Amino acid sequence: MPLTTVKLYGELDSREAYIIRDFLKRSVVGYEWVILDGPEQLKERAPVKEDDVVKLPALVLPDGVILYDPSISEIASKLGWLLKPQLNEYDLSIYGAGPAGLSAAVYAASEGLRTIIIEREAIGGQAGTSSLIENYLGFPDGVSGAELAERARQQAVKFGAEILLIRNGVKAMYFNNKLHVELIDGSKVISRSNICATGVQYRKLNISNEDRFRNLGIFYGAGASEAPMCINYTVFVVGGGNSAGQAAIYFSAFAAKVIMVVRGSDLSSTLSSYLLSRIGKKKNITVLFNSEITALYGDIVLKEIEITDQKKNISKKYAAQKVFICIGGIPNTDWAKNTKIIRDDGGYFITGADLLINGVPAQWELERPPFYLETSVPGSFAAGDVRHNSVKRVASAVGEGAMAVTFVHKYLQETY
Repeated sequence: MPLTTVKLYGELDSREAYIIRDFLKRSVVGYEWVILDGPEQLKERAPVKEDDVVKLPALVLPDGVILYDPSISEIASKLGWLLKPQLNEYDLSIYGAGPAGLSAAVYAASEGLRTIIIEREAIGGQAGTSSLIENYLGFPDGVSGAELAERARQQAVKFGAEILLIRNGVKAMYFNNKLHVELIDGSKVISRSNICATGVQYRKLNISNEDRFRNLGIFYGAGASEAPMCINYTVFVVGGGNSAGQAAIYFSAFAAKVIMVVRGSDLSSTLSSYLLSRIGKKKNITVLFNSEITALYGDIVLKEIEITDQKKNISKKYAAQKVFICIGGIPNTDWAKNTKIIRDDGGYFITGADLLINGVPAQWELERPPFYLETSVPGSFAAGDVRHNSVKRVASAVGEGAMAVTFVHKYLQETY
């Protein structure tokens, strides 16, 4: 996708504007964010036509076209990113454009496989929301998740992989040794093999008013696009893993204070050493251990939260307008619920040797045992965070994506 500069006009406390900012940031699209008090101000700031029905947020494209209250799909279409599948059948379809999926696309396309990758949101997946990844090989100064994903996307496209964005699979069926998927726009993808790299989504707090304040004070993930709006704020980051640690450090450069809310009694067992050291040195980062957010308060937007120290059984209210939730994930595997693919109790795909029960593959149709990363359906593989017992690291996901392609070749050779 081209690097583009657009202008986004909207009200400060707008759920729709945040969704657009987040998408543009993750898609490495340069944008200028202009805060307005209402639609009438837009007429003074943008090339609005007299007969336009003015609504906010409004996105002004490089050619001067204005999109009023646009959907993400509409924005992607106007920027030229929504395409139709070009082939009737593919050697490999990849679901999810995070590190694992992009890695698989690069290696598969470069090795001559007819490859298509389908992503329901933005390129980069959960990793794309990371403000800075510092322990990924080859980037001594670190790289943002969005930039890393964009570089991988460019590589995949260079080798001939097709990429479809803003696509949800409606129905997935296996027959005649092929995966048939109907997409929400009515198009179909048929492939001889597939790799599921759909990753995970952040868990919710599961407390009252959470959905009410979603993107109006409660945000999921690192929320890098929101950081410039946090100057002089107290920001809360919920979670004790690397994604939460990275978010806390990133926001500390903008916010007056960052408070990490951690369920555990320490960070050493969940956080990489370099992040732990940096958090300890940041004077405006405070960590509340043994703690959880137990209540949310506000009118239209979030105004206040309650934090409970579970060990002391003491609750305290804090003024809060920006809370970022980074507390682990739920695998995106619902699409496979009507297939023969076996999932564990948490919904993760079980692959390879983990499918073996007393030496016999569970629900397995072939004489050979399943390949490493292969699910209970021959020719269907899983890579990255979506896989049972996977290592939750970007480097591991990239490695699994590349490795899965090796087994795709073996499957195709034996089957076709």
